[in-house]
Amino acid sequence: MRGTLGDWAGSVRTRSQRASTARTLLTVLISATLAATACATTTDGHAVSIYDDPFTVAGLPATGGPSGPRDGVPDAQIAVSGTDGSDVDALAANAIADIEDYWAVEYPNVFKGTFAPVSELLSWDPDGPGGIRFCGMDTADLVNAAYCIKQDTIGWDRAYLLPSLIEAFGPMSVVMVLAHEYGHAIQHKAGLVGDDDPGIVVEQQADCFAGAFVRHVAENGAPHFTLNTSDGLNSVLAATVSVRDAAPNDPDSIHGSAFERVTATQIGFTDGAGACTRIDADEVTSRRASLPQRFDGRNDDGELPVTKESLTALFDSFGSVFALDDPPKLDLNGTDTTCADAATTQPVAYCPSTDTISVDVAALAARGRPSTATGSVDPLLSVDVTGDYSAYVLVASRYTLAVQKAAGQSITGPQAALRAACLSGSVTAALSPDGSTTGAERRIWLSAGDLDEAISGLLSDGLAASDVDGDTVPSGFSRVDAFRTGVLGGQKACDGRYR
Repeated sequence: MRGTLGDWAGSVRTRSQRASTARTLLTVLISATLAATACATTTDGHAVSIYDDPFTVAGLPATGGPSGPRDGVPDAQIAVSGTDGSDVDALAANAIADIEDYWAVEYPNVFKGTFAPVSELLSWDPDGPGGIRFCGMDTADLVNAAYCIKQDTIGWDRAYLLPSLIEAFGPMSVVMVLAHEYGHAIQHKAGLVGDDDPGIVVEQQADCFAGAFVRHVAENGAPHFTLNTSDGLNSVLAATVSVRDAAPNDPDSIHGSAFERVTATQIGFTDGAGACTRIDADEVTSRRASLPQRFDGRNDDGELPVTKESLTALFDSFGSVFALDDPPKLDLNGTDTTCADAATTQPVAYCPSTDTISVDVAALAARGRPSTATGSVDPLLSVDVTGDYSAYVLVASRYTLAVQKAAGQSITGPQAALRAACLSGSVTAALSPDGSTTGAERRIWLSAGDLDEAISGLLSDGLAASDVDGDTVPSGFSRVDAFRTGVLGGQKACDGRYR
């Protein structure tokens, strides 16, 4: 159906699937999308004050404050076919109005010609009496939001998908979804993509256009919405992560992994809508580089259980990547609570005075347990993406503190925290099957899905982007951006950016 529908979720949920889908969305913890909060001893990483953070968020101040609909602003006078007048439809209509205001100004700056709004907006209830059709389909049991090329129409399910997104990630997630769908409309109107373009390119461009609009909101440019650059922006990224391609072997997986979707969103947020037009098959391929896209075998889920043996092998692999003259020691007998010059972080800690990384293996293994292990989490709809690399990236981040210490760099403060995330990204990429180390030197390899697990942790608690005392920065965007810089640019990019 590509070329006819540009849809957010990439699949249509039937009546038999819908109840499970809605329950899953409704039970996703909102806390997983928020910036970490302060605690007496750092177990998951705690946020330093935003006023102590020397970094901006893609050039914007790192701020807290409100996110979502502005108080006291009248609803947009925009027609929505099939609406029941609900608050959900009002939210969606306000989002479309602000998105169209944005493109009315931005479109002629990026493309030739003038902007023309979509022909129609349509809302439906999948439990409705029937008869309402969207893009030639009966909307009974249709749980999705999409752009229909042949009718130049954007439609959404007001009863399940949008309310569930609001419950899980907040109202700005709906704005993000509709900005993505409007991105598909922009592609069509500008002739940016055609039937021969890979689906991943179409979806990455739409994510990028959505990111550009979200930047507009964060810059206080949207009449109906506001967005802070800490927990507000974190929630927007979490909504993007929640609908990722979680089955790399599936030929219908075209939206991209969580890492790819967040990357595209961040390109738009950082560099604007013009940068989105430069996303093509070659650009996507260059970003993927040697990073694994598929599991190696039919029965291979890419998971390596966290054990003393696997941690020892991982440690050896880190040593081959960084090649320190005096590498840190590994202690697998529990986290050291007696370190003289650093707080203890759980379940992995680095002590500078002894140059030792200590691990609570059982606790770390729990962090690395796949989110689908019990069958209770739908991997296509949850931001809680966990697996073995949820644990291993924490070890990587503590190892990078030893790397920073060996280089004479400070290992406390927000700059050290983001440098740890960046270097963790660089060592992650080096562990890819075609990475910088040879098979003889490397004992652990990156698998498909590992990057998504790292992204999820960076958005939730941020321990992988924290300094030696576990202090992180409040912006999940900044944490993910630092990790992404390391993955795509390597250690040299980290050294240049976080001096």
